[in-house]
Amino acid sequence: MTNDLVMILAGGRGERLYPLTRDRAKPAVPFGGIYRIIDFALNNFINSGFYRIKVLTQFKSDSLNRHLARGFRLSPELGHYIDPVPAQMRTGESWYKGTADAIYQNLNLILDEDPRQVLIFGADHIYRMDVQQMLHYHKEMEADLTIAAIPRPAEEASSFGVLQVDREGRVLEFQEKVKNPKEMPSRRGWCLCSMGNYIFCRDILIDAVKRDAEMATSHDFGKDIIPSMIRTHRVYAYDFSTNRIPGCEDKEIGYWRDVGTIEAYFEANMDLVSVSPLLDLYNAEWPLRTCYNRYPPAKFVFANEAERRVGRATDSIVSEGCIISGGTVNRSILGPGARINSYSEVTDSILMKGVEIGRHARVRRAIIDSGIEVQPHEQIGFDEEADRKKYFVSPGGIVVIPKPLHKELDD
Repeated sequence: MTNDLVMILAGGRGERLYPLTRDRAKPAVPFGGIYRIIDFALNNFINSGFYRIKVLTQFKSDSLNRHLARGFRLSPELGHYIDPVPAQMRTGESWYKGTADAIYQNLNLILDEDPRQVLIFGADHIYRMDVQQMLHYHKEMEADLTIAAIPRPAEEASSFGVLQVDREGRVLEFQEKVKNPKEMPSRRGWCLCSMGNYIFCRDILIDAVKRDAEMATSHDFGKDIIPSMIRTHRVYAYDFSTNRIPGCEDKEIGYWRDVGTIEAYFEANMDLVSVSPLLDLYNAEWPLRTCYNRYPPAKFVFANEAERRVGRATDSIVSEGCIISGGTVNRSILGPGARINSYSEVTDSILMKGVEIGRHARVRRAIIDSGIEVQPHEQIGFDEEADRKKYFVSPGGIVVIPKPLHKELDD
């Protein structure tokens, strides 16, 4: 066990992932059938040997708090914990103004725990990482701040912070979400992007956020803290593509997905159903824990080929408690307790907890949130104009049906 403190930022609104974030925090959005987005960050730390974890929450955090309480219970006798920390307005009459302000408003946690380093990570990306390797690099370079970074195509880079580094990895310049960011000199068409994961030396962090709090800034690490520290401190970039976890194959090295939009979220889920996925959920050497449901096993019933009434799922993930009753599922992800009734077809879709597809219904390229009942003979994803009159349709044509209001069915 290290003497370092982990602080996971899980308080963002997730506006670009609307309507999946209409009633829940972005880190609590279901992913891959039985998981939540935040599970990846949490398991990266647990598997890396970090057991002092504070999760800073803010907007619509009820389902996230329940998920943490029910699924992640570490040993308090050994000083291990995963503590949700709600926004408390400890420093004034405002919620978190930015990522740096979130840390500033919770400096008491750092002072109480007295860590050597503070690891500040986001809660809303899909990836696997041995964080000890990044910490080793941080110490080896005698860095004041280390930023996890990964090359991304230049056309995507405007959504991220972009770094320029020297041959040793020291950060020379940092651009936060600009329209035409600088490309990597050694790799044209690509930019070195920040993953939003940082390791700070404790005293450096405390001083930085205190000074920022006294200034008229946006109080954000990417916009304010990092650019100012480059001029005065040892700031280094850790190359995530060098990170290796036990049991991973070469194809998974460098896998990282930002699921900030409906299209990105959909594509990251669809990554999982390929025959040989880039992200292996079945790696027993790097387990992915979550809050498990008490459901019976999945069941497939009816094999009447003559009447085309066959319970079948191909190239799909089917969670516990699902019943595929004479319907057909292809290239889809079914959350716990979903039911597919006779003669229905589900293709290239994500169904969350408790979704029921009625007889003869057809669903294609859709995300259906918890507890929705698709009526018999209904067709979703085949007529975009008709879908837009009833549902949310993303710019890429993905139909999203949010869960019913006032119903907490995604625990």
